[in-house]
Amino acid sequence: MDGVPLLPSADPDSYFSTPLTYAEIGGTAHESMPAGYHHVDVEKAIGTGLELFERAGRRIVEWDMHRGAGLRVRSSAASATVDTVVVLLLGPVRIPCRVVEVIDESHHRGFAYGTLPGHPESGEERFTVRHDPVTDAVTAHIRAFSRPGNRVVALGGPLNRATQRIATGRYIAALTA
Repeated sequence: MDGVPLLPSADPDSYFSTPLTYAEIGGTAHESMPAGYHHVDVEKAIGTGLELFERAGRRIVEWDMHRGAGLRVRSSAASATVDTVVVLLLGPVRIPCRVVEVIDESHHRGFAYGTLPGHPESGEERFTVRHDPVTDAVTAHIRAFSRPGNRVVALGGPLNRATQRIATGRYIAALTA
């Protein structure tokens, strides 16, 4: 939980051989997420149409959703692919993650990433968008399980959950910007 510098590297290349900070890889893909973590499961209709679905899917996998939420992005690839490393920056805070899954289906797009050492939390987050070909509805879905990644973050308690709620809302809003 500790032993990682307070200011981890902002260089994605420095994390390629670094293991994830949790064992339940792929846990956001299952209906029941792992026990022992705080869970987020937010699904919201964002509009209609295949064009919106395509645009929102691109915004997710090309990191524009994160940029639209106010984060700076340093990534080892322009688009999310399995094993892509991304370091998100919010002011001085560096948030390193590795992509663990990519969803690229005709009516379902997105990815999941897991935390790397130095991330304030430990866990996984999944960002997807779906298009219903029958109703034409487009829905964004964000799922996560996390717990504090170090003792300092653990002291934040309810503030950490509020920060996660705000970030989730900003991610969804960024998909329609």
